[in-house]
Amino acid sequence: MAMVCLSDFEAYAKKYLPKIAWDFFAAGADDCSTRDENILAYKRIRFRPRMLRDVSVMDIRTKLLGTEISFPVGIAPTGFHQLAWPDGEKSTARAAKAMNTCYIASTYSTCTLEEISAAAPGGLRWFQLYIHRNRAVSQQLVQRAEALGFQGLVLTADLPYTGKRRDDVRNGFRLPPHMTLKNLEGAFEVCKMSLLDPSVTWNDIYWLRSLTHLPIIIKGILTKEDAELAVRHGVQGIIVSNHGGRQLDGGPATIDALVEVVEAVQGRVEVYLDGGIRKGSDVLKALALGAKCVFIGRPALWGLAYKGEEGLQDVLRILQDEFCLSMALAG
Repeated sequence: MAMVCLSDFEAYAKKYLPKIAWDFFAAGADDCSTRDENILAYKRIRFRPRMLRDVSVMDIRTKLLGTEISFPVGIAPTGFHQLAWPDGEKSTARAAKAMNTCYIASTYSTCTLEEISAAAPGGLRWFQLYIHRNRAVSQQLVQRAEALGFQGLVLTADLPYTGKRRDDVRNGFRLPPHMTLKNLEGAFEVCKMSLLDPSVTWNDIYWLRSLTHLPIIIKGILTKEDAELAVRHGVQGIIVSNHGGRQLDGGPATIDALVEVVEAVQGRVEVYLDGGIRKGSDVLKALALGAKCVFIGRPALWGLAYKGEEGLQDVLRILQDEFCLSMALAG
């Protein structure tokens, strides 16, 4: 079957991944209305295309905090890549480097930070952090990431508790015995309750800044009030995100929340977006509404499920080609 668009990869992944893995990746919270709205919201946005503009040469490069990438699509942090492909996050890192874009590695990776780093030396990588009750564990992760050459720290702000994802509850989801959260091995014997720290506040950004020289990007912002607070607390970037609709069901689609966040920060920090990107024209819509770059989550996993790093490169290439075409046709 020719892989022509991202939904072809989705169909492949749904057909060939074990049900429990597919359900985990696909899950939204509760009724999945926010998950689905992330995609539907793009369909309501219309272009105002301009004609007879010279579009014979197009430059789709951009910069993330000063580092150039080949086009404005990066890979969002998602957990457990080995559920999609045996080499897991190592393949993701290699694909991102081959396409010269940014990969945000998750705290909940099934490969270590060291393995991810060694798989694609010199690639642009950020590290996504959850703050755990055992603060020493989070501190060590941040310092390991910085020592390994990760270039940004992405703090996920929307997960004080895990959203209710019904299929995971029904399936009794847990990682297969041969997979572990590699970066956290041995870290939690002391801590039998929920590992995440629900007491995290804005003040903890000062704590993070005391641990690292890395720029801090905050992920999970959906309102102008929180965007203002993020700027005030000295972050360098904001990712407008609702966790792929996996946390609070009934929140806004990210593309709808983007506008008020961009307006609130007024260029003081870079603003990115994830959630619902399925076509190159979606990327253009996000950029037209003020995002500097978008990040893909589930589509990256579908690419991995298809053919590992090669499949993920195919997904990125399709988005790149569609984005170019949309730019040209929109003038």
